[in-house]
Amino acid sequence: MAIIEVDRVSKTFPRAGEAKLLRTHIEEMFRRKRHDPFYALKNVSFRLEKGENLGVIGGNGAGKTTLLSLVSGLCRPEEGTVAVSGRVAPMLELGSGFHPELTGKENVMLNASLLGLSRRRTEECFGRIVEFSGVGDFINQPIRTYSSGMIVRLAFSVAAHVDPDILLIDEVLAVGDQAFQAKCFDRIKAFRSAGKTLLFVSHAPGLVKELCERCLWLDHGQVMMDGPADEVLAAYQARGR
Repeated sequence: MAIIEVDRVSKTFPRAGEAKLLRTHIEEMFRRKRHDPFYALKNVSFRLEKGENLGVIGGNGAGKTTLLSLVSGLCRPEEGTVAVSGRVAPMLELGSGFHPELTGKENVMLNASLLGLSRRRTEECFGRIVEFSGVGDFINQPIRTYSSGMIVRLAFSVAAHVDPDILLIDEVLAVGDQAFQAKCFDRIKAFRSAGKTLLFVSHAPGLVKELCERCLWLDHGQVMMDGPADEVLAAYQARGR
């Protein structure tokens, strides 16, 4: 049974328009013709088995982040189905769910709970989360006193210690300094070695090739190619020349 199954999925968003007078809006309400919606994804299908690692590539606006949002449950498709089996740790907009007036510790407890970790389990790995993040004594200070780098390091550390079945990563390997980036990279490789599933979005072909055996190429919301990472990346890069 697939751990992730995306079946003929389409996701649309309304097109943003220019400023209009009220009478223009009223006129458009009674017109039969409507503006076509914007397709962030269109008829996308793929399956991931447990332990598989899939890189997702494509230019800006290709639908990569929308795909991760659907798999993580942050939004729903207009057409098709997304089925996910197991605990998911999304590393999308790191720190976006942190409350600025709560302390680092309070945000760790809250964020871990939202990711499905029990309070007891969070308390057991709390020390490791703080040590990995490198925020030190700031853990008892309000998040509003943190630098942006400290926030994303702490958010990454929480997600990395949830022990998920599926890890979703969207261009977050550049967090922190070079030493912390190396720690993140080692953590992800350990996650792979443990037989977990990785869905990784990146603009860096080298990282995709190193972390994933398989690659999905999206262009304007549609699947251009799905197969071995070497072959897909070669075709993607050849088209960009």
